[in-house]
Amino acid sequence: MPKIDRLSALMSRFELSVTLCDPRSANFQIVGQAGSDDPTCLILAGQGGGIAQIAGGGNVLLSAHVTWGGAQNPLFAALQRIVRHSLEEDDDMRAIVTLLLSEQRATRCGSASVLNRLAEVLVVRLMRGQIEAAHVETGLLGGLADPRLSRAIVAIHDTPGHAWRVDALAEVAGLSVSHFSELFREAVGVTPLAYLRKWRLVLARQDIERGDRVQRVAQRYCYGSTEALSRAMSQAYGASPMQIRKTAQAAANA
Repeated sequence: MPKIDRLSALMSRFELSVTLCDPRSANFQIVGQAGSDDPTCLILAGQGGGIAQIAGGGNVLLSAHVTWGGAQNPLFAALQRIVRHSLEEDDDMRAIVTLLLSEQRATRCGSASVLNRLAEVLVVRLMRGQIEAAHVETGLLGGLADPRLSRAIVAIHDTPGHAWRVDALAEVAGLSVSHFSELFREAVGVTPLAYLRKWRLVLARQDIERGDRVQRVAQRYCYGSTEALSRAMSQAYGASPMQIRKTAQAAANA
């Protein structure tokens, strides 16, 4: 069976941005041993936290602030409080880090864009490593780390407008309905259909914020009517679709 891409749908829906910043406001750092400029570790703070003082006695070589969709991105929200990645035996990541630090020191023409892109690559590889290592707690990363559940989750991410039922998702995962439902709830923390509903609402909110018609969005994500979508969004976000759109427009014009 060919490998599935567990990150592309999330990356296409949430803009990843990495901006160099003061260590006190950073949630991403490259750290070396005390008194050394040799990078040894990457640190990323999940769940909206910062990492000031986390490096301990290490030498902070680069500090940045990573944003990737905020609380709406289930992948970033599922990260542990602090993710550490050693560079000691990871030559590929170490090569990217070395190039990034070289760009930072040289301050060449266009270096800001290069730094941002290289830092983005590091963050994506960190996410991939978290999934592949399966060193995760309950949440989306836990589900994606299971090759059976990940097939169903990717199907939800890729085709949210499909009229999914639990038995169809279980078939995608290659499991019985009862086993699939049990594993999904244990790994992700919610039922398959609850996760599907939450994902649809996240996408519906994005579409409405950028100006799509409410009726079209309701049809796109299997809501029976605009009223049904409005009720669901009011319950989830405390605001109607039109209120959400107005807030987004006001923020864009501020």
